[in-house]
Amino acid sequence: MLVCVQRIPVLPSAMVTGDMRVTDRTEVPEGPCNLPASGSAQPCDSFENLRCIHATFQQLNASGWYWGNISASQAGDALAGTAEGTFLVRDSSHTHYFFTLSVKTNRGPTNVRIEFSGNRFRLDYTSSPCPRLLSFPTVSELVQHYVGTSKRQERPKPEENAPAALKDNAVLLKLRQPLYKPETFPTLQHLVRLAINKHTNCPEHLPLPRLLLLFLQDYPFKV
Repeated sequence: MLVCVQRIPVLPSAMVTGDMRVTDRTEVPEGPCNLPASGSAQPCDSFENLRCIHATFQQLNASGWYWGNISASQAGDALAGTAEGTFLVRDSSHTHYFFTLSVKTNRGPTNVRIEFSGNRFRLDYTSSPCPRLLSFPTVSELVQHYVGTSKRQERPKPEENAPAALKDNAVLLKLRQPLYKPETFPTLQHLVRLAINKHTNCPEHLPLPRLLLLFLQDYPFKV
C-alpha cells in the first residue's frame, strides 16, 4: 500500500518518495522544458538495456492492462467508473520516462511515473534524501510486487493505520486489479496461464507438454 499526499482536483502526475508518500502535480505535455530532466530513462545504447526494454514490452503486450500511448486524461476517463485500486500502465508523456502507472484512488485517478535506470524499473521519487525504492527487471514484476504488497497490508479500515498527520489529506494508493484494454483483452489461453500461475510457484514442475511449459514461462506472473 502506498501513501500519497492530497491530489489536485484534476488528473495529476504523482511522484513517489522513499517513504511511499506521493506528491501530485497536474499532468501537462511534459517535454524537457516543462520539467527538470530526471535522468531516469537511459539511452538504449547497450544490449542489456535493449533486452530489458524488449522483455518489458513483450510482457506488457501480453498482459492486457498496457494501454499504450494514451494521455492522463484518457486514463482518467477509463478509470473513472472503476473500483479503488484498479490500475493500468500506459506510455509516459514525459520524454525522460517510458511508462506511467495510472491508478484509481479513493479520491479519483492519479499517476505515478515509472523510472528506468541501471537496467531496472522503479516507481519515481522526488526527494533525494529518501532511500531508493525497490527496483525490478521488468514493469510486470514491479506491478506484481505492489499488488502483492497491497493485499498483504490491506486492513478493514486502512485509514486508521495512516500517520495522524496524513489522515485528513492523504490518498492511499493501492493496486488491486488491472483494467484490461478492450481492444487487447487477454485471450482464454492467457487467462488460464494466470490461473495456473496464481496456484503454483513452480509451473515448470507441472506434468505438461514442453510447448505449454514454455508458454507459461513467457509470462510467469499472477497479474
